[in-house]
Amino acid sequence: MENHYTNIKSLIENTKDKIGKPVSSQVVAATIESLGIREKDTMADYGFTSIQDLADLVYYELTTDRYYAGAKNAKEIEAETTQPKTIQLSDYLRVKTKIFAQYYSLGIFHLLPVLIQIAAIVLFGYSLWTYVGFNQVQSTAVVLGVIVGLVATGGFVQVIGRQASFYWNYEDFQMTKKTINYLHKIGLLSIGLILSAIFLVNFFFHIYPYEVLFVVFAYAFLVGTLLLMLAPLHTIKQRWVITLAIFTGTVVAIALKEFTTLQIFATHWIGIAAAIVVAKVFLLAYFFNLTKSKKAISGNKIKVPVMLYHNYQYFFYGIFIYIFIFIDRILAWSSGLNGNLPFLVYFEKNYELGMDLAILVFLLLAGVLEYSIASFTRFIDIGQKITDHKTPEVFNNQLKKMYWQQILLLLATSAGAFVLIYYIINASWGFEGQFNETLVKLSIKVCVLGGLGYMLLAWGMLNALYLFTLGQAMKPLKAIIYACLLNIFLGFVLSRFFAYEYSVVGMLCGAALFVVLTLKANIKFFKNLDYYYYAAY
Repeated sequence: MENHYTNIKSLIENTKDKIGKPVSSQVVAATIESLGIREKDTMADYGFTSIQDLADLVYYELTTDRYYAGAKNAKEIEAETTQPKTIQLSDYLRVKTKIFAQYYSLGIFHLLPVLIQIAAIVLFGYSLWTYVGFNQVQSTAVVLGVIVGLVATGGFVQVIGRQASFYWNYEDFQMTKKTINYLHKIGLLSIGLILSAIFLVNFFFHIYPYEVLFVVFAYAFLVGTLLLMLAPLHTIKQRWVITLAIFTGTVVAIALKEFTTLQIFATHWIGIAAAIVVAKVFLLAYFFNLTKSKKAISGNKIKVPVMLYHNYQYFFYGIFIYIFIFIDRILAWSSGLNGNLPFLVYFEKNYELGMDLAILVFLLLAGVLEYSIASFTRFIDIGQKITDHKTPEVFNNQLKKMYWQQILLLLATSAGAFVLIYYIINASWGFEGQFNETLVKLSIKVCVLGGLGYMLLAWGMLNALYLFTLGQAMKPLKAIIYACLLNIFLGFVLSRFFAYEYSVVGMLCGAALFVVLTLKANIKFFKNLDYYYYAAY
């Protein structure tokens, strides 16, 4: 009898460790069987005629004995010690404020590389790949090179962020490193193939002189490589290195411009190369220290078919986002409505100035995007823990309400960005004061329309990030493709039959369509958020 009592106490503890607080005696019976206990052994070992009778006793003890109140299994105890503490509803405002302060400021802080470039232009008329002294032919070559580099690597940046994050979150640092190195190699090969294809097209149709094409290729390869090297730094949460790399490259380039007789192109290329070296050396040293005593958890080989299957939608999304951003420029610069162009695509300064000012709206919304996704991922986990399974609509509505609060924040921040742009255009310390040049009406018109377009693009990207969080990638991909098509159609018609600057209207309308389609998907998403959350995990 004493042996029976000891065995039963041990069984209760083992059952608790395995399933925590049971929901029924049938679950306990299944657990007892999984422990290797057989029906014919229950009388001899426990004094019960069947497993079900034994399960009824264990279930009763675990659900009524105060000692086992709030019983948790081993996995729940582990999660409790490693995951953030679950908060109460009454703490939401405090926690939201804390998350906002942390992630909004983080998003703005990570604009520091952009601010470094702006400061360099203001102080020296020069930055890592721009120079106010370029003529239109030179500007055309440089800008086309930057566009090609960004588009060629945009998809790989998205895949690095997703696939490397998968291994990183599981602390499989060996596979994180291998994934990053593999995608870097394929990304560089992709740039080479795209440049080769452009060369062949130009060889047959003589679109650009070879000396112009060489400059395009140099900037495309270097800017694309830099983007690839910087992308993993987001994943491994070492984004300060991005600022370090850009700052180092800018200082090197400016020093070469000021103290040597090298051509501007060469100083740019050496500066960008310096930034690439800083980022790559850091990645090599960082992962060497991180992996020298650790083995891969998920195997030692990159499973290319699996990677392609899981990431192709994100890859194409990354490409089409960059295509969307540059469509209006390409259409405006190739219009020829006001006279014959020397090249198929020829840089137009006034249009570019308007879009450069407009993109400040998008840049200043970075903090909102950072905060929105951080709060969504935090509160979706908290919400599912504190919401009763019988009332999933409460869970869905709470997250939906939070989403609309973030949209109001996005609109308010956009209004602030437009106020800043107004002062940049009109204040004595603004554009005219810094560059001794007045913005023409065309640039201001493009700036206003482009700023609205960038605001809508940021809203659409926020919607896409929500959908990406729970694995719904196809809807944002379709939305950005449709937005690109509308951008091309409207921009082409307006820039060819009215005025070239109206290509920005195509961008504005395309961004509006992107918002509408992703918002529609998000509304459906929030109605069944509990289902999508369960399906994703």
